[in-house]
Amino acid sequence: MADLNSQVIWVDVRERLPADGVPVAAAITGRYPAGSAGSGTASGEAFWLVRPMYFTTLHFGEDGTEHKDCFVDSDGVVRPPHGLAGDETVTHWAELPTLPDRTTHLVLGKDVQPALQNAWSARPAS
Repeated sequence: MADLNSQVIWVDVRERLPADGVPVAAAITGRYPAGSAGSGTASGEAFWLVRPMYFTTLHFGEDGTEHKDCFVDSDGVVRPPHGLAGDETVTHWAELPTLPDRTTHLVLGKDVQPALQNAWSARPAS
């Protein structure tokens, strides 16, 4: 039986940052803008949520702004580690889990279909 469960270990950004280029789950804190459209009852409220991001030691925003030691999401939104200036900051990060029934985050080419078949046929360990 395969162990299809994963364990998340959160790291406080005040203790350590991830390696450059590493994709992570990032816990973000901030406040919804007051009166923002579509936010309903969350308007003006504080939040803490998890988003997939990657960490980088150097990032240039679309406007050319240079950002150091920051987290970037798939929309290009840049968030600094907590304690640095920013409306939304990352408080904790965790490595993303490996692929089901694998010890890696990536499978390429001819190995993809066999890996998928193995994962689909695997049964969770009891």
